[in-house]
Amino acid sequence: MQIREKLIELKNVRVSFGSGRKEFVAVKNVSFDIYRNETFSLVGESGSGKTTIGRAILRINPISEGEIYFKGRKINGKIPAVLDKEVVRKCQMIFQDPMASLNERAKVDYIVSEGLFNFHLYSDEDDRKAKVQKVLREVGLLPEFASRFPHEFSGGQRQRIGVARALVMEPEFIAADEPISALDVSIRAQVLNLLNHLKAERNLTYLFISHDLSVVRFISDRIAVIHLGQILELADSEELFRHPLHPYTKALLSAVSQPDPEVEKKKKLYVYDPGMHDYTVDKPVWEEITGNHFVYGNKRELDEYRASS
Repeated sequence: MQIREKLIELKNVRVSFGSGRKEFVAVKNVSFDIYRNETFSLVGESGSGKTTIGRAILRINPISEGEIYFKGRKINGKIPAVLDKEVVRKCQMIFQDPMASLNERAKVDYIVSEGLFNFHLYSDEDDRKAKVQKVLREVGLLPEFASRFPHEFSGGQRQRIGVARALVMEPEFIAADEPISALDVSIRAQVLNLLNHLKAERNLTYLFISHDLSVVRFISDRIAVIHLGQILELADSEELFRHPLHPYTKALLSAVSQPDPEVEKKKKLYVYDPGMHDYTVDKPVWEEITGNHFVYGNKRELDEYRASS
């Protein structure tokens, strides 16, 4: 059996905002690994903590407890300047809103080059321009677009500029935060295909954050389902769709639209009620039920999940 390299590791990560009585816990005791050259998806409703986890990995949000590792080295808290620089370079983010994340007053040439300027990743002006033109071609944009401003582009093109800005740093890991949710349906498949193509071409690793299970099925190797800061289920993509265990996962899947109108008509929506769990005495744990299929529950629930698998 081939041992896969862990690129990102989260161990018992907790993220909170405020303190004392005003403390809000956004992420609770989250642990998972992201292997090199895989797409690991985090799925859940708005406010479930998905983006907070992505931002914590990229050192934008500090964590309250736990540890985060990049290529086996701890990257949370105070770290050496050299390692901090490497994380900033090698771990990039594609943001949800392609309009808000681009500087309206800057031309595409500067937007894509900003990382190159900050880290001086070019030998001279000709080299910098060549790198910008190369990465624009890679994401399906014309090199002459470098002289334009963001408002001159469509939503899909603006998101491609955001992808180019991340790629020019030659990253190993990209956190894609709902990168297609602000786009027209017709453009979404193009951006997903682009991300898949770039993953293969550049040996990239993705954390793909989304609320849409139908999208993550198309792009993911493994999927983690998160609810109110707690990961409830984690499995290979097809395994999760074929055999969901946790009631919350079932509720999310029941809301996915089906292309067949007859199937859609007969479909039953499953509403998740957190009150169905009684954790007063029998406390929940995070456990592997079958090969690489993990779920959160107490002993009685885990026994039921095992019996059904």
